[in-house]
Amino acid sequence: MIEFRNDIVRGKVDKKQKVYDKLNELNIIYEIINHEAVNTIEDIEKLGIFDKYEIPKNLFLRDDKGTEHFLVVLRKDKKADLRNLRAQIGSRHLSFASEQRLNKYLGLEKGSVSPMGIINDVQAQVKVIIDKDLRGKDNLGVHPNDNTSTIIISFDDLIRVIENNGNKIIYADI
Repeated sequence: MIEFRNDIVRGKVDKKQKVYDKLNELNIIYEIINHEAVNTIEDIEKLGIFDKYEIPKNLFLRDDKGTEHFLVVLRKDKKADLRNLRAQIGSRHLSFASEQRLNKYLGLEKGSVSPMGIINDVQAQVKVIIDKDLRGKDNLGVHPNDNTSTIIISFDDLIRVIENNGNKIIYADI
């Protein structure tokens, strides 16, 4: 039983370390905030880090045939209108992807969706849709693929990570 728990802890550390390694490889400066596990924007709000940082919402979507997958990164105070989003990106009907798909494409679990999951998309299949209102933000807070930490990076550096992985980026009015 203890070995299994150690495997869980090791897995979380490995997920985080993979993100830190990528940021270091790209010479990206970042800050790490460790905290209790958070699953929602509301949970993060209780930590009081919204005052200093822009913490976006992250949604993982799929089209109705399951052939296209999208990671949507939007301001925390916005709601994603999937019909409007679909029209903007020229997609088929959109819906939330299952946790199995989230794990398959981004190596993530429910409650820890993050743009940093893109580094696990080795075939760069997931398209990243970014809220235009996030452009230029200097203090974006995102999970390092684990919901017990938040890393603070600039918007431009987040884009560098996504581009380095080869994923298509789409800017949208959300």
